[in-house]
Order: sequence, then structure tokens, then C-alpha cells
Amino acid sequence: MEVQFNEYSISNDKSKLDTQVILDFLATSYWANKRAPERTLKAIAACDCYGVYHGDNQVGFARIITDGATMFYLCDVFILKEYQGHGLGKKLIETIVGNEDYEWMLGLLGTLDAHGLYEQYGFEHDPNRFMKRLPQGRAAGS
Repeated sequence: MEVQFNEYSISNDKSKLDTQVILDFLATSYWANKRAPERTLKAIAACDCYGVYHGDNQVGFARIITDGATMFYLCDVFILKEYQGHGLGKKLIETIVGNEDYEWMLGLLGTLDAHGLYEQYGFEHDPNRFMKRLPQGRAAGS
């Protein structure tokens, strides 16, 4: 699947992903800066992924964890700073939630600073419903 948006494209073709761009960005993010690169690469291999491209250059990314039937978890979403403000984040989320594969699934995500973006696409802020368990043991950060 590929969607054109002005001079950009959004694709779920994993062969187009620039993993170095993804690893470099996530190493500076608040949510994945302690995650070992090997873990991120393993996650990419196991998940549905979307890349945002300006020509051949990857400028954005999103990863979707799903059982393929009842729920999906949207994570590792970013647009490189120099490409923000062009509607790319909105178009990326619109493309994902508009995909018929996810249309009837429960969608989950976590964010500290982008509630307004996700609310535009039907996500609700519900701090009381979900629980989390942090990684345990020696390999927690690897």
C-alpha cells in the first residue's frame, strides 16, 4: 500500500524502511531511548510498519503491534523535526486508522505530548483503564 501526499509518500512496504533513520530517532526519543537497537530491529520485523518518505529519504515512521483480529497498538510514531508542520503526522495517522485491516479493531497507544493529534482520529484519553508492567530482569534494557 502506498499513499501520496503532496511531495511525500506513505508506505507499509518494509523493504523501503531506513532502519538507521529509525534507530537514530528512537535513540533520542523519551519512550525508546533506553531500548537496545537489536530490540527495535526485532520489533520492526514482527510488526506492521509504515514509513513516510520524501523522495527516497525516510522522514517518518509508525509501528503497529496487532493480533490481526481484535486490537492494535500504535507505537514508535515520529516525523523528523525538519519535516514537522507539513501535516505528515496527521496523514500518517489518518492512513493507519483508515486502513480496513484496523478499522474494526480496538486501537491503543501511549503518549505524553500528542493527545490532541490522536483525539482527531478517535482515540480517547483514558488514564484509569489500562495498566502496565515494566520490563523485568537483566535484559530489560536490551
